[in-house]
Amino acid sequence: MAKQVYNFNPGPAVLPKDVLRQVQSELLDYKGTGISILESSHRAAEYEEVNSSTMKLFRELMGLGDNYKVLFMGGGASLQFDMLPMNLHPKGGTAAYVETGSWAEKAIKEAKKVGNGTVHVAASMKEEKFGRIPKQNELKIPSEAAYFHITTNNTIYGCQWQYVPEVGNIPLVSDMSSDILSRDMDFKKFALIYAGAQKNLGPSGATVVIIRDDLLAKCAEGLPTMLSYKTHAGKDSLYNTPPVFAVYVVRLVLEWIKNQGGLKAVEKVNFAKKERIYQAMDLHPDFYRGTVKPDSRSWMNLTLRLPSEDLEKKFLSEAKAAGFIGLKGHRDVGGIRVSLYNALPLEGAEKLAAFMLAFKKAN
Repeated sequence: MAKQVYNFNPGPAVLPKDVLRQVQSELLDYKGTGISILESSHRAAEYEEVNSSTMKLFRELMGLGDNYKVLFMGGGASLQFDMLPMNLHPKGGTAAYVETGSWAEKAIKEAKKVGNGTVHVAASMKEEKFGRIPKQNELKIPSEAAYFHITTNNTIYGCQWQYVPEVGNIPLVSDMSSDILSRDMDFKKFALIYAGAQKNLGPSGATVVIIRDDLLAKCAEGLPTMLSYKTHAGKDSLYNTPPVFAVYVVRLVLEWIKNQGGLKAVEKVNFAKKERIYQAMDLHPDFYRGTVKPDSRSWMNLTLRLPSEDLEKKFLSEAKAAGFIGLKGHRDVGGIRVSLYNALPLEGAEKLAAFMLAFKKAN
């Protein structure tokens, strides 16, 4: 019998048990084909059905129309740091970014390398150690920007946009890698969304890009074939061999979300999970010190420090022994990080909160 653990890994991360069981049951013989999906041709009718139905599920769950193309790629969200400005930053033009953490920093760095004009930082929280998200009135938005880029959730430092910024007619672009489909929101406000799958959508190896038709039409011509959004959109992500197995698992996760009751139901559970942990922290703020201002706290990656590094090591050791894995903070910042992705059950957050209170009492 498998050991009972609660997986708080920040990515690759926890997957729904129901999805893993279905993968297991279908692994040797997918839908009566006699072969595994791992062996399937991406040109086979079975995979083409997986491909098209996964795209359809994204649109359905996010409330998007057929004017949005759903693309499946490799290279992680990190490749999108380059593809985005290559495709959409016109020569001599301006691209606007908000700097709210390590991944936003990396996106800006790549845009400066491969973009064709000015990279404008509309707001930076670096001097505040990325401890909050800027307010709307702090955003310096250039009217001529080709797009406005945000990173919705800061996986490393633990802050998250709790509002969608108003940017007028400028296309709003977002890296949603660590909080995509974690709550109900108006996704139609975004012209382009990208996300690595390995946190909330599936296993590592697939990246989803969702792009509105009017923005796709503005993409540059003459790019290297594989770095053009138009290439992938024109062939329904089948121009080259896609990450077949990863997309198949993503579809199962999307079906699981739908079966939970969609994003409203998922949001309700995610709200309860983060409340349990923040309540445990707020009961003992001198012992469990949050690193983010309350109005910017992430629902997905909850970051905290203990009074000493020795206590943090003890906490991590005892937590692991109690069945809570993946709680170590990112190597760049240290401390503790509690990742509460969709597939982590509410019970896991409740039991960790109880462990936290017991640990404080004993120490």
